[in-house]
Amino acid sequence: METTVSEATDTTTTAVRSRKTQKKAQKGSEESATVNEQRSPSMETAVNERHHKLKSDEPVKRSPAEAISERNGAFEEVDDRFSISIRLQFNAATVGLFLLSFLTRFYRITHPRGVVFDEIHFGKFVSLYLKNTFYFDQHPPLGKLMIAGAAGAVGYSGSFEFPKIGSEYDASVPILALRFVPALCGSLLAPIVYSILRQVKLGQGVSILGGLLIILDNALLTHSRFILMESMLLFFAALGILTVLKFLQADPFSARWWILGTIASASLTAAVCVKFVGFYSYLLAMYIIGRHVWMELPDRRRSNASILLKVITKSLLIVGVSLAVYIGCFYLHFATLYKAGPHDNVMTSAFQASLEGGLASITKGQPLRVQHGSQITLKHTHGRVCWLHSHTHVYPIKYKDGRGSSHQQQVTCYGFKDVNNWWIVKRPNKDSLMVDDEPDYIEHGDVIQLVHGVTSRALNSHDVASPMSPLCQEVSCYIDYNISMPANLLWRVELLNGKESKNKWHAITSQVRLVHVNTTAALKYTGEQLPDWGYNQFEVAADRRQQTIDTIWNVEEHRYTQHKDKKDVLNKLLATEMIPTEPTKLSFWNKFSELQLKMLLHADKLESHMYSSEPHEWPLMDKGIAYWIDGDSNAQVHLLGNLVIWYSATMAIVLYVAFLVFYLIRRRREIYDLEPVEWDRFRLGGEIFLAGYLIHYLPYFFMERTLFLYNYLPALLFKVMLLCFVVDHCQLALRKFVKQSSLVIGIFRAIVVAWFAGVLYFFQRYSVLSYGTTALSADDVLELRLKDTWDLIVHKP
Repeated sequence: METTVSEATDTTTTAVRSRKTQKKAQKGSEESATVNEQRSPSMETAVNERHHKLKSDEPVKRSPAEAISERNGAFEEVDDRFSISIRLQFNAATVGLFLLSFLTRFYRITHPRGVVFDEIHFGKFVSLYLKNTFYFDQHPPLGKLMIAGAAGAVGYSGSFEFPKIGSEYDASVPILALRFVPALCGSLLAPIVYSILRQVKLGQGVSILGGLLIILDNALLTHSRFILMESMLLFFAALGILTVLKFLQADPFSARWWILGTIASASLTAAVCVKFVGFYSYLLAMYIIGRHVWMELPDRRRSNASILLKVITKSLLIVGVSLAVYIGCFYLHFATLYKAGPHDNVMTSAFQASLEGGLASITKGQPLRVQHGSQITLKHTHGRVCWLHSHTHVYPIKYKDGRGSSHQQQVTCYGFKDVNNWWIVKRPNKDSLMVDDEPDYIEHGDVIQLVHGVTSRALNSHDVASPMSPLCQEVSCYIDYNISMPANLLWRVELLNGKESKNKWHAITSQVRLVHVNTTAALKYTGEQLPDWGYNQFEVAADRRQQTIDTIWNVEEHRYTQHKDKKDVLNKLLATEMIPTEPTKLSFWNKFSELQLKMLLHADKLESHMYSSEPHEWPLMDKGIAYWIDGDSNAQVHLLGNLVIWYSATMAIVLYVAFLVFYLIRRRREIYDLEPVEWDRFRLGGEIFLAGYLIHYLPYFFMERTLFLYNYLPALLFKVMLLCFVVDHCQLALRKFVKQSSLVIGIFRAIVVAWFAGVLYFFQRYSVLSYGTTALSADDVLELRLKDTWDLIVHKP
């Protein structure tokens, strides 16, 4: 396509120049070459302006020597040592694409006036932000923070509860503000895609086509209109890739170079901060940068020192900005969420106690240090929230697989606070369970017994296989059946963070591992759920592999065993070291590191969903997702992509690989169909777009979690750009290798026009499922169902 779009450029340039004494002329050809490699930003602007005057779709072909000569000649015209240029460029194509995209995304954006699909989750998170109430989510918080900022700016208090999908928003909910940020990010995606395609030297017509395909994809449209994360993820990822490409073309160490590098690192990290899958885009950008460094190595005009300096500086810039953005995002997250909330019990006891109105209010007035006679509850510190628990029921004599048990009293991990969660700490050489006249504190390395508070039986382990984890030992409360099974009741206390408490066992903060003295196995939460005979509670076993996070526990609730004759002693003990009545101070770094661990451990392991799908179903869009349906009609929001775009983009992958194999075989035969510049451009497009597609798609085949069609959207973004790249290369191939190319190219363009008409038709026909504003009859819904696997909903006949 050779359609030419006029460009309007409004340029504002501010130059700040500082004069310095000129240094003596440096000697040596190598030093001279190094100086000549530099190029001022102002000259780069001039060169770019000359490029913008060209109207041809075909990139200008210049040899590397000509480019270097032009750079060197330009450098000699500049006298100033330093200059900072700020260039604001408004391109007619990017502005037009943005406006068109904006109209499609914001059209009736307040409809439907009810909760749509995952708005039920993200809306709750936004409300909790506005109420400063802590919540836990497995993904980083940036997307939710941005939406909460927009909603808070218009005075929303977070009062709506988001009870279920389809619930009507009340008058207090600013629907436009809540959906504004995702819609704006979705609107900016099309001009960014256009700019990326121009950056890899595609013609303007094909680049505009790429932006239009982003606008006309129904799935991208749908996900941009609601309180969902994908549009923000795609925006930051695409902006990061664009600025990386510009960063690599800028003069090293110029002001433009530093600014673009900072924006690129910040954007890519922001994608990670919206969802962890943004790391795939970050990985792609690192590959592009690494490839650029590798391609520079053969240039002997650059010294080893200069190349090494550039690599080190790039690395420090990228790593420094990335860490600052990522850590800063969580700093704002913790600063905002300082009140106790519904998800507190996911975190450790120390974390909960640091929140206003949290665990500190429950443990107020409890003793700090654990000693002989302490009554405690032991919470599993990492992973699932549960407490060490026992009850009067025993293990069955035989399990379903025929293995026998000890028939001792069950010990489990129970997910709710219960009287059977209480244990008494006892010295093995003392008979009394009461606190002594003098404190007998437990320290790191001490050997203790744990006596169950309700049944008075001691925690035990022995060489009997655990019910659900046969490689581990059974843990029980010992019952004396007068048989040859002696009690093994001794446990050694190992404090993992003992330095913080000077090896004293503290409630709340001390993380402890209890090691069975007789067998050296550690008390462990296995994660396995017991059958009905265990009341579906979770298994506790003893594992000789001690160094796992599942063997870490901490004391949550704590009190001293009372005795009517020792009230004075008890009062004395309670007056010494106590858990603070105010929220416990926990440093940002402790909170940050704990939350990172919890986010990794609490990966989404939802059970199969009726609208879930598998990765192999995504390229041909075998299944969509029902987001919302009107109770009075069949008007609905259903996630489906533009079938014409998805299928043709899938074919483009096959066609690009076919081109690549064909060229490689021909080049192996020393037949070079493409000029060096053309071949480099062909490889570059594939290495960015095809690699980007595979990096964002293939990992899902190895994920053991519930997946949905929207997980494919980042891969789709790169697949659409590869489609445009293949269309552009087909024009080049026809022009180079076909006789009467003008006629053939005319036919090819007619096919492209007909294909684009199909894109428009499908977008218009299925936009009713993106907007949800049109009432549909049952026949209308069935007509929209092109595949039997598309589960469109029919409520009304």
